[in-house]
Amino acid sequence: MRTLLLWAVAAVALALVPLWVQSPYALHIFILLFLAIALGESWNIIGGFAGQYSVGHSAWYGLGAYGAFILLQRKAIAPWFGVWVAIAAAVIIALAVGWITFRLRGPYFVLASIAVAEIIRLASLNWKELTNGAEGILAADVPPLRLGGTVITDWNSKIPYFYMGLAMALFCIAVNFLVKRSKLGYYLQAIREDQDAAHSLGIPLTLSKNTGLAISAACTALAGSFAAFYIGFIEPQGVFGIEVSIQMVLTCIIGGIGTVAGPVIGAVVVVLLSEALRASLSSAHLLVYGVLVIIVILTMPDGFVGFIAQRLRRKAAPA
Repeated sequence: MRTLLLWAVAAVALALVPLWVQSPYALHIFILLFLAIALGESWNIIGGFAGQYSVGHSAWYGLGAYGAFILLQRKAIAPWFGVWVAIAAAVIIALAVGWITFRLRGPYFVLASIAVAEIIRLASLNWKELTNGAEGILAADVPPLRLGGTVITDWNSKIPYFYMGLAMALFCIAVNFLVKRSKLGYYLQAIREDQDAAHSLGIPLTLSKNTGLAISAACTALAGSFAAFYIGFIEPQGVFGIEVSIQMVLTCIIGGIGTVAGPVIGAVVVVLLSEALRASLSSAHLLVYGVLVIIVILTMPDGFVGFIAQRLRRKAAPA
């Protein structure tokens, strides 16, 4: 109960930010933070709870982005409906892929996940009639959001994206809470600890992992759709590239993999560190960023959540 209260207070505090923060750049950083949280929490379901280290999650991110964009441009389907179609497509493809790849373990599964994302990237690169190939797609004008006949917002400022991003991040956090405390969550955590032992206890390995992947892919596709409309442009390398997947993994590892709070803390570290280094070091920021990330991983193998928990246990221990 205390934990839920803390999350609620944090959510309300964030919702009040635009009342005091007027800087477009500051709001942009918050939006990037919400996106990183959503992606980290999405990957955490299959990578953190189930221990299936997918490095091909950019496939679902890109499908969400392209699906919503193409439906808006080609079929004039509003994003509010197109996003759900894109999510459904990502889930269906993820389920088909999962039935094959989840028969693999360890590094073989990692390589298979990378291969899936690369196949989809190459398909989007060469299917020019649909995706416009390497030239990418510019966003069509996003239709205003209406309630009855009243225009609620026309998306000309960053504030609507701020609240949409906040809602998306909170939704993904809530999904993590629910999954972790469900029967599926216990199945996934048992699989992470020992697949053979879990199987001997009657846990359906492939079905459990596929269900987790479907939920993870849906949340990732939602984040991809949001990112596409916020940025206003998509191209194959930008949404299907392995860099997107690596950032999801790093967010969880830095914050604390397999925990609900971990991706949130990891997202704060990754986004703020990346932006600070980009502003101060220009083209050299990636090198320094990589070195700092390695130092964090080596000194805090359980992430910030594990590090903080360890310190609290030491303080609570009797002298």
